[in-house]
Amino acid sequence: MNSIRTRILLPVLMLVLLGDVLISWLVLRDSHHEIEEVYDAQLAQSARLLQGVLAQRAPGDDDWQRLHQAFDQAMSRVGDGEAAHPYETRLTFQVWRSDGQLLMRSAEAPELSAPPTTVGSHDILENGRDWCAFLLKDPQQGLLIWVGERDDIRQDLIQRIVGHTLWPSLIGVPALAALIWLTIGWGLQPLRAMAQSIRGRTTETLKPLNLSPLPHDLEPMQTALNRLLQQIDNLLARERRFIADAAHELRTPLAILRIHAQNAQLASTAQQRDEALEFLLSAVDRATRIASQLLTMARIEPRLANPQRSPVELTALVREEVAELAPLAMAKDIELILDSDHHCPVETDPVALAIALQNLVTNALNFAPPGSEVRVQVQPQSDGSVYISVEDAGPGINETDYARLFERFYSQGHANGAGLGLAIVQMIVSKIGSTLQLYNRPQGGLCAELRINQAQR
Repeated sequence: MNSIRTRILLPVLMLVLLGDVLISWLVLRDSHHEIEEVYDAQLAQSARLLQGVLAQRAPGDDDWQRLHQAFDQAMSRVGDGEAAHPYETRLTFQVWRSDGQLLMRSAEAPELSAPPTTVGSHDILENGRDWCAFLLKDPQQGLLIWVGERDDIRQDLIQRIVGHTLWPSLIGVPALAALIWLTIGWGLQPLRAMAQSIRGRTTETLKPLNLSPLPHDLEPMQTALNRLLQQIDNLLARERRFIADAAHELRTPLAILRIHAQNAQLASTAQQRDEALEFLLSAVDRATRIASQLLTMARIEPRLANPQRSPVELTALVREEVAELAPLAMAKDIELILDSDHHCPVETDPVALAIALQNLVTNALNFAPPGSEVRVQVQPQSDGSVYISVEDAGPGINETDYARLFERFYSQGHANGAGLGLAIVQMIVSKIGSTLQLYNRPQGGLCAELRINQAQR
């Protein structure tokens, strides 16, 4: 089955046909039985009418021949004239005395040697023909009245009646099946239009579907497809942006690496070679930082499309990050201090927040002079928010360059900076519902203040 239409229609039509066959068989069986009962009732009625007519003859009137001719002539007119009915049957009759003497018999009646012993409806076989009959016993007149009709004629009439009953079903069911086929096809037309629209798209087409009007059942499907197309488009955009950023930022460091490597090769003295190698190591460190920051941004950006919030104990998280960065601070001869003894439960994305904190502390370590300190504080506020501040003793920031600090690849006053740290932090805080503020400290240095708004109570 290659289509929904076929999957729906074949079982439905099969059920309709099987149901029609079953219903037709039941109708045929019940109709045949009921019509048989009607004809038997007609025989009984005819016998009682004949009884009533015979009861009206004059006392002592034994002219049975005259009565026989009158009855036989009336019965012979069945089916003749304009008043005839196609479902009339030729009734035959016989009348006996109680002692079994035959008084009269219609011309087409079977020649019975003796009256039947069964009173009421019964069937007999006479001269190779089946007869349906009714025997009425009249004790007052001392008569046995028998009325019958040929079974083959009765069955022919029953088949004609039942046939007329079944014809509408035999003709109507195929017509109904055709109407069902067309109706379901019309109902599935929006789905077919959607399939054709999707099939006609190229691999480069990521525009959203805009089929209208659309049934309510298909609207969630179109919405889901459009959401998927948007996600794919965003993914490709991030991939293109990452490739462009990497190509743009790594081109210069790689060129510098080549120059320093060539200088080391061409150095005429050990001092010149050592200086070239020192510059080479510094360039390698900068390229490494750029690559690391680019990978961090590529990893965190899709996650921020749907931040995964969970309960976090903020002080414990900050303590873990500070401990992880302590070796870097020691290598730079900087004292990294955590100043917090508060219990601060919050509802946020712990992975994204940890990356933002790493970048803020790393940025402070890069600008802080040797022998100074970088202080990290966690302070709960009365309004339910929590502040994380990172303070250093570096040169601070130029107020005129404040707006550009969050631009990608903009690095102020640090030759080895990648220019992505603050851009990553700003991207994270905007997605997790927090805020970031930078300002120069009165005693010198910079304070980066991160505010977590979703405090948990």
